[in-house]
Amino acid sequence: MLTGLARDGGLYVPESWPTLDAATIAGFAGRPFAELAVEVIAPFMGGAIPRDELRAMAESAYAGFGHPAVTPLVQIAQGRFVLELFHGPTLAFKDVAMQLLARLMDHVLARRDARATIVGATSGDTGGAAIEAFRGSRRVDVVIMFPDGRVSDVQRRMMTTPTEPNVHALAVRGTFDDCQARLKAMFNDHAFRDRVRLAGVNSINWARIIAQVTYYFAAATALGAPHRAVTFVVPTGNFGDILAAWVARRMGLPIERLVIASNANDILPRTVASGVYEMRGVTATTSPSMDIQVSSNFERYLFEASGRDAALLRGQMASLAQSGRFELGRAAAPLRQDFAAAAASEAEVAATIRDVQARSGYLIDPHTACAVVAAGKALPRNTAPEVVLATAHPAKFPDAMRAVTGRAPPLPPRLASLLADPERFEVEDNDDARLKRFVEARARAAGGGAA
Repeated sequence: MLTGLARDGGLYVPESWPTLDAATIAGFAGRPFAELAVEVIAPFMGGAIPRDELRAMAESAYAGFGHPAVTPLVQIAQGRFVLELFHGPTLAFKDVAMQLLARLMDHVLARRDARATIVGATSGDTGGAAIEAFRGSRRVDVVIMFPDGRVSDVQRRMMTTPTEPNVHALAVRGTFDDCQARLKAMFNDHAFRDRVRLAGVNSINWARIIAQVTYYFAAATALGAPHRAVTFVVPTGNFGDILAAWVARRMGLPIERLVIASNANDILPRTVASGVYEMRGVTATTSPSMDIQVSSNFERYLFEASGRDAALLRGQMASLAQSGRFELGRAAAPLRQDFAAAAASEAEVAATIRDVQARSGYLIDPHTACAVVAAGKALPRNTAPEVVLATAHPAKFPDAMRAVTGRAPPLPPRLASLLADPERFEVEDNDDARLKRFVEARARAAGGGAA
């Protein structure tokens, strides 16, 4: 949890996968979200944090959400439900994991009397969620890199308006993939990493994935699991959220189908179809959190699908770095068995937002629209209830929503001042050395930053 990325550049995965029996899963129905979360997360912790302390942190993490169910379901059509994951403080699904992760990290750092420096890369939502979760922390400094001009105004302001001296927003001249590459370079520079006590909260942090597994159990049991299976359709770029669904299935949750939903940056649907992971240029879309070509968490799935063959995976990652592509090999067949996948064009996204609103009176954001499009393409004869993940509130994308529907949805009242508050951020080149200097100057763990 504290290191995020392993020192050899790889990602952490569990030594073994815990499972929950049908009676335990059935017992989740109707329970408060925080209680369910403890039951799902605790098997991964090996007793490192006592259950009563974990429950107190979970209750605190979710107390500030804008809906008592934390992640409620809304039916929008026959057999189709939307899982609303945007009731947290930054209106995105990242809050579900990040609010808990902040409390877990502060708890462990206090126990060790230590500090940490979090550096993150964001395509839109992770950064705001991290800054909101860690703002004011006595033991953690946060630097979030985002691609300059490639996030929405609301997404940017959620990173740039907090005034606490321990949080820093940094616009990088480049794409999200550039930001993510600079982040990996920081983790792989071990002297720098040790000096600033570097930690990560992107979905490369395994604790993030565990915390996201929770809402799949909550949604499925609300719809009758384990006595009937459920299908999930997940808008994904970095593969973290869909991986969390796969983990839930691995733990015993009966999931009939998992559908990867992409926008015009369709590398994952192409990979499922061809068995070849091949990068192309990033296209800016109205669903910026999915404007990605390097899906970091895909490594975790490939490791499992290839029989935990670390040498094979290292070769594939080296091929990706060298040539921008690699062949899945024996992981291709499991991938097609585990996932369906489909992409949505910008025209399809706009038409779907209007269609859903006309048919149900329900307004979805562009990321959720990608999932609805993918459900229509990949699940023509599905019989299980379909749960489409609403990963962000439509008010986070005012320009896109105005272009599609003619008006920008209002922000919830608690965020009314966001668009007027002064911003505080810096712009920097896509350069390893310059970005490291920026971080080190602000890291209290390395003698910089606020007192």
